Amino acid sequence: MVAFLPFLSAKLPMSMAGSSFDEDPLTLALAPPLDETPEQRLAREQDEESSKRRSDEIDDQLRREREAERKKKRPVKLLLLGQSESGKTATLKNFQLTYASREWTEERLMWRSVIVFNLVRNVNDVLDDLAQQMAVTAHPRSSTESASSDDSDDSGASNRVVHPRSGSPLKFKEKHRLLKQRLSPLRRIQADLEHTLGNAAIELKSTDIMTAAPFGEKKSHEFSIHATNGWKSAFDKLKSLRGRPDLGSSLQEMRDAENDILDVVSGCRDDMAALWMDTTVREMLGRRKHRIEDSPGFFLDEVERIAVPDYTPTDDDIIRSRLRTLGVQEYRFIFDHGRTVGQEWRLYDVGGTRSSRAAWYPYFDDVDAIIFLAPISCFDEKLAEDRRVNRLEDSYMLWKSVISCKLLSRTQIILFLNKCDLLQNKLNRGVRIRDYVPSFSDRANNLSTATKYFQQHFREILKQNSPVQRPFYVHLTSVVDTRSTAVTLGAVEESILRDHLRRADLM
Repeated sequence: MVAFLPFLSAKLPMSMAGSSFDEDPLTLALAPPLDETPEQRLAREQDEESSKRRSDEIDDQLRREREAERKKKRPVKLLLLGQSESGKTATLKNFQLTYASREWTEERLMWRSVIVFNLVRNVNDVLDDLAQQMAVTAHPRSSTESASSDDSDDSGASNRVVHPRSGSPLKFKEKHRLLKQRLSPLRRIQADLEHTLGNAAIELKSTDIMTAAPFGEKKSHEFSIHATNGWKSAFDKLKSLRGRPDLGSSLQEMRDAENDILDVVSGCRDDMAALWMDTTVREMLGRRKHRIEDSPGFFLDEVERIAVPDYTPTDDDIIRSRLRTLGVQEYRFIFDHGRTVGQEWRLYDVGGTRSSRAAWYPYFDDVDAIIFLAPISCFDEKLAEDRRVNRLEDSYMLWKSVISCKLLSRTQIILFLNKCDLLQNKLNRGVRIRDYVPSFSDRANNLSTATKYFQQHFREILKQNSPVQRPFYVHLTSVVDTRSTAVTLGAVEESILRDHLRRADLM
């Protein structure tokens, strides 16, 4: 080896022959020539600076992509809680309308059957009242006794009470009998649509659950994540049919059935409008305290527009439509714009009746945030499934149970005091809150005072029952108003994302 060294030294350039073999060969290769001129040196340094800048830019881009990929790995999980008809599904639909417009557009026509079903059910509810009240007029003595019995028992399923002695007797005419007769085909239409839409079309009228929050430390096994009768599952099935040419005959049968239904409904359009605009019918509904226009899925004011063969739902129609959520419905979508564009969100819409709430608990330990919806317009209403329970009191008890749950002590909980529009309508009609909420006392019976009062009550429940000190996030909402709700969801998105990133140690 010693004899070889002179030979190797003789073969190397003079600039390297005297160098130490401990030096990095790459460094030697990149070393500037010994005879480099000042001009060559300046050009070389400029090239090196430009190359380094491009390299740094590539490194920054790769770092951003890796960070974005890390964010995408864990989806944002949002749970929507609240009693039945509190606005959970409408909030979910607002998220989809605001942040996943492509899927929203794809599902638009699928909502047509739901909205037509809501309209038909509105009409049949009025016809039920009409038939009962006409019977009262025909047999006042027996009906008075029946009404007195109904008044003494407020635990029945019906939300409407007959008052045959209120004012002068209603005078029904031949036209009312004919309207009942001509609109009778809608009974079959409602039954057909209930069969198509499944149990989600049937409203629950009773329950054996006696507590506002039947969930505890033990996990429930009474549900499946993919409820078989919810609107989301029904739409998924329809999408799968559209994607399979071999099932084309089944899909065509469904389309034919839907067209037949639309033909019947459009044929009843004038009679439906006449029923709703009839002064005697409106007087009857007022006496029976049936405010059908305040209920979810009300479309009688839109008969002329909806009851046509080529009806296409608007965004507002879809938001206002009503189907009962069964079990827990999971909805996944990628935000196509906003602060979290490209991020996967998973929203969980839950059944809100007392018998459905046991299904909530398994989702508490793996959720980024909860939106709790409390409808404050229902201070004078009872639960549909338990006529002994005031809906506002039920929301109070449910809110207390959720915020006191130790499993949720580190979970962001956002309160939506919802249905402010309906609260305003009730106050405008002269309904006094103190008649139903004694603690409201002599406060001014207006929207501003009422919302402050309800907000403070929920705040106090949080302060007294939360296992840890936590901020009070609250929004006054009317989730059927898509424009104002989009603004609210923008603030909610930012707040949830900040907490989500903190959980993922990315902040």
